[in-house]
Amino acid sequence: MTLDPLPDTDLTRHRRLRAQGSLDRADLNAILDAGFVCHLGVVVEGRPLVVPTVYGRDERHLYLHGSVASRSLAGGTPVCVTVTHVDGIVLARSVFEHGVNYRSAMIHGDARKVTDPEEKLEGLRRLTEHATPGQWSYARQPNRKELAATTLLALSLEEASVKIRTGPPEDGDGPDAELGLWAGVLPLTSVWGAPVGDPALAAETPVPGHIARREGTRYA
Repeated sequence: MTLDPLPDTDLTRHRRLRAQGSLDRADLNAILDAGFVCHLGVVVEGRPLVVPTVYGRDERHLYLHGSVASRSLAGGTPVCVTVTHVDGIVLARSVFEHGVNYRSAMIHGDARKVTDPEEKLEGLRRLTEHATPGQWSYARQPNRKELAATTLLALSLEEASVKIRTGPPEDGDGPDAELGLWAGVLPLTSVWGAPVGDPALAAETPVPGHIARREGTRYA
């Protein structure tokens, strides 16, 4: 299925390093699916706040959650959410040409507080499954009191900016190439480690398969 391209708006238009920009919605989805922590930027009482938080998504919305007491999750206000993955440091022959290989998405919109009980439960399910697939059906699901203490925001994925940088340094064919210095990329990868059980667990409690299978697999 061909996805509609991302719209080119005043907020999402790539004004610098345009070659690294993408309007491909599949690139946006891939960046979001590769992680589970975002940074929520919002103005609260006249001051900017940038809050790290976990997220989940469906085809149209990004879901963010937190305590009902959180000032950053009041909803009904413009926000900006960013997700970034660093894939390596680009080490050139000159400091000026150094850079980063990365994948990033910046999503703009008005955050909507989810009040419909069914959408709220579905949003929390997606958020939980995004971080750890299989965990929603394994763990106890939230009760009414816990749902009442939780705020869920929905942010449309319609207005988003995507940038991706890959490859080696860009000074291989310039004058600095004659310096005889090493240049290249220092890759960065993150891998899930072995599960560490809660000390309060009974000794015979096994690690569930959906968690054990992630050991040694790559994150992002």
